[in-house]
Amino acid sequence: MEKKIIHKHTKIVATLGPVSESVEVLEKMIKNGLNVTRFNFSHGEYEWHERVMNNVRMAAKNVGVPIAILADLQGPRVRTHMSEELEIIDGETVRICDISMDDEEIAQKFSDQKVITLDCPKIIDSIAVGNDILIEDGLMKVKIVDIMDGYAVADVIDGGVIKNHKGVNIPDARIPLPTVTKKDYDDLAFALAHDVDYIALSFVRNGQDIVDVRKHMRKILGDEVSLPKIVSKIECKEALNNLERILCATDAVMIARGDLGIEMNPARIAILEKDILEKAIRHMRPVIVATQMLASMEHNPRATRAEISDVTNAVADHADAVMLSGESSMGTYPVDTVRTMAEVATQTEISPYDDVFDAMPLTFSSEEVRIAHGTYDFARELEAQAIVIYSESGYTARLLSHFRPDQNIIVVTNNQKTYHQLALPWGVKSFMCPGEQSREKCIENAIQQAKEKGVLHTGDLVITVLGTTKTGKKLTLTGTRIA
Repeated sequence: MEKKIIHKHTKIVATLGPVSESVEVLEKMIKNGLNVTRFNFSHGEYEWHERVMNNVRMAAKNVGVPIAILADLQGPRVRTHMSEELEIIDGETVRICDISMDDEEIAQKFSDQKVITLDCPKIIDSIAVGNDILIEDGLMKVKIVDIMDGYAVADVIDGGVIKNHKGVNIPDARIPLPTVTKKDYDDLAFALAHDVDYIALSFVRNGQDIVDVRKHMRKILGDEVSLPKIVSKIECKEALNNLERILCATDAVMIARGDLGIEMNPARIAILEKDILEKAIRHMRPVIVATQMLASMEHNPRATRAEISDVTNAVADHADAVMLSGESSMGTYPVDTVRTMAEVATQTEISPYDDVFDAMPLTFSSEEVRIAHGTYDFARELEAQAIVIYSESGYTARLLSHFRPDQNIIVVTNNQKTYHQLALPWGVKSFMCPGEQSREKCIENAIQQAKEKGVLHTGDLVITVLGTTKTGKKLTLTGTRIA
């Protein structure tokens, strides 16, 4: 007997890699609750990305559900530039250089000293006495004690073996790299050519970063309807300082707890997560909670109790999505990790701890907001089973999603891009309306498709809403009907 697709409100984002690239594995992941596939452009050749994107689309078509594709750009990453491994020991002094000084010059100048070289030109000019330099996700740490001509002197706080091309964080320094690098623009051009649904920007610093990328995409595509949505990754101090401006400019956010936990005091990460979540929801921005959510399942068939609690808390705090990284890209159990995450989300959603007792507040108001709020109240009062929406751009769907209703949010659209992008917002289940049909006919079509998928059942009470159209038809709450 064929396994039914798991239906839940909270969405699952999974990073793809060697263990999850095949159509067969992807189909299993989708049936177990996968909604969004993440392509990490820090790794992999274009040939691999293209092939696996095609596999995602094939698997989604075979299963019959929308799956969004998210292209995650690397961003301004500083890395070690080492010709050989170097062991540093607690308490000793080392030199910090960058590639403005070549290997021969470094060897001559520091022949009897230990040197850590960074791959960012002129970064020494941005470093100050007292700065911490964290290497390989913070496993090693040195503190700057002096700045010299072309290099810095640092004391080793936490030693270890430094390898080539490992990530480097300098929390209090302004790195002399643009938020979107040349590599990022090349990767963005590839992603746009392959019609991805979301672009994730790493190490976003302010709202202007997002405005610039969206302007660049418009210049390439020319068609507003075809634009991917932008996901801003919150992972540095500057982003936290400019969070309100970022939320006004972006389409969605990702709480990237890995680098954020290096840049900030790790003891504050859970509090920062809750704060970012609350502010993003107020701005009607979908939120993805990411990093190490089920990390032990890279190698073990079961998650730890702490990991289960981590996912539970994100769901209870109304995150739109929770994300898998190495668990689904490199781990031994890619399908099981998705299944585990879906089961935790489902159990949390049927508990009282994620319930919304009052309408979730918004930072703005409009006629559309008031109608959506009224729809939410109407559905609660009538104890309807679903809210069925016709939406061309997805805006009405995201607006209803914001209020986190108990009902399924069933959305029908005539826009293929919207169909896939709605795989991310909380609670939304999207369907395509084939051909040129009226909004009312599309609603009927969606109800029938939802019944076939087991999302609705004959006799269910549904609230129907017609979204704003490009021809000028306004958002309208049209009433109720029986499925």
